[in-house]
Amino acid sequence: MRATGPSIAIVVVVLLSPVFAQQAPRTPPPTTLRAPTHAEVLRGEYGRYRANNDLVYYDLDVRVDPDKKWISGKNTVRFKMLKDDTRIQLDLFSNFAIDRIVLDKAELKYTRELNTVVIDFPQTLRAGRTYSIDFHYSGQPQEIGRFDALAFKKDPMGGHWINTANEGVGSAVWWPSKDSWRDEPEGMDIRVSIPNDLVDVSNGRFIEKTDLGDGYTKWHYRVHYPINSYNVSLNIGHYVHFGEQMGDLTLDYYVLPGSLDKAKQQFAQSKGMIEAFDKYFGEYPFKKDGFKLIEVPYSGMEHQSAVTYGNRFANGYLERDWTGVGISLKFDFIIIHESAHEWFGNAVSAADQADMWIHEAWATYLECLYVEHMFGYDDYVKYTNGYKTKIANAEPIIVQRGIARDPNQDMYFKGALFLHTLRSVVNDLSRRSGEAAEADAKFFKLLRDLYAEFKFKNNFTEEIVGFVSKQLGQDMTPIFDQYLRRSALPVLELTFNENEKTMWYRWNAAERGFAMPIRVGDPARWQTIQPSADWKSLPWTSGPDAFKVATDLYYVNVAFLDAGGRPAKP
Repeated sequence: MRATGPSIAIVVVVLLSPVFAQQAPRTPPPTTLRAPTHAEVLRGEYGRYRANNDLVYYDLDVRVDPDKKWISGKNTVRFKMLKDDTRIQLDLFSNFAIDRIVLDKAELKYTRELNTVVIDFPQTLRAGRTYSIDFHYSGQPQEIGRFDALAFKKDPMGGHWINTANEGVGSAVWWPSKDSWRDEPEGMDIRVSIPNDLVDVSNGRFIEKTDLGDGYTKWHYRVHYPINSYNVSLNIGHYVHFGEQMGDLTLDYYVLPGSLDKAKQQFAQSKGMIEAFDKYFGEYPFKKDGFKLIEVPYSGMEHQSAVTYGNRFANGYLERDWTGVGISLKFDFIIIHESAHEWFGNAVSAADQADMWIHEAWATYLECLYVEHMFGYDDYVKYTNGYKTKIANAEPIIVQRGIARDPNQDMYFKGALFLHTLRSVVNDLSRRSGEAAEADAKFFKLLRDLYAEFKFKNNFTEEIVGFVSKQLGQDMTPIFDQYLRRSALPVLELTFNENEKTMWYRWNAAERGFAMPIRVGDPARWQTIQPSADWKSLPWTSGPDAFKVATDLYYVNVAFLDAGGRPAKP
């Protein structure tokens, strides 16, 4: 791998002055390690009445009344039983009325607990058979969560502008579904009836629109692939459309009329994004559905084949230099990051919210690879390392499973730097075995193979670790666990004995088996060492000041210790 100028991470203790000490402390955010609520467990666990069935298909048919802020309709849920049973669990927020649930024209009984709906069947449902129920509901959605879930807003001209964004809150905030990350339907139909003057843009391929003769038009989209329930999206407004092609892939853009000229300029970045991710991972995963960008009144979200965009038609993130190193303003953060989720998040999906790094760390790292593709390797290294300032290293990235709760924000930034570190580790292993004729060859093959292996599946971290270990021919579990399941960074401890012309080194890490290779020494001719928890030594005649660690290629801390094991200056 090519190397840029070296940098060294040193552990330093800073004493606050009285002025800073007297300032009122900010209330920290709730810890992701807190005890769960009953609602978080009900939605997060994959209990008997979820695990006894496998989703096959959804047919969601709703009517949205913008003036009353009201939604009504039904979801036809087709599922295959995996075990004999008389109950299944679906989810719908408790503020909605359940008008009826029907199987073969017979109404079914059900019980509700918070946002959970347990449906009872009069006869045992048999394993291996497929069943279909119609779940009718109605009500006024709650506008909750970061982006108000299903939000009834107005555009700059005073027209209705209605959008969904419910990752975290869950799909049950506006439609009845199996609101779990572990199971996805093989596809779905989305039918949305709205006043005639409005346009709906949803996931999947547009099929048709039908005038209902009562002042409403029904818009019909079809999703041809598995889809996370939180990804299902309505976008209703006075949209205008333009588009383009990349071979047989359609790119469709929907914006408000006043945004058309700006969008035509800004959305031109879509092609470069798709080219980059095609190169590193494989072709766009949802070709039958096409790719869409849709203007919304919030920053953006990764809705499958219908990515929503609200980044002010400007580069950076809300016009800010997101990583603070002068590169973010070269591209539109929302177009790149949210679209990256088409590969990781939507195609390669986590099976539990606790494993959300599979979505966010990878999408953040895809930003970094986009930078490398467009602007070169040096900018890639600079941009990636810029994320260090956003990392807390206070809690693990992977938290307890079975709880409907997002992990902490380190899953984005520390997760991306871990993947950057993994790139260096793979390159080190390749050099040692003599397998790679050129830098990064094995790493980029690993990326493509990993994406192909886990595409259109719901995955746990252990499955990904097992695959990477098999591909590399060694157990990578301690490295993954140190970065994902431990809060603190590994510390490379160094002690110099100038009389004996040696340098002693070891890893101080929470994972006892952590033995990651790392490049050290003279940046002009790095040498790769493989520390472990035990002290090792190597000859070093140039003194501690000349000894460098490639901390721009590995996300680690470095501590210089004196002969007594106390902190020392390098």
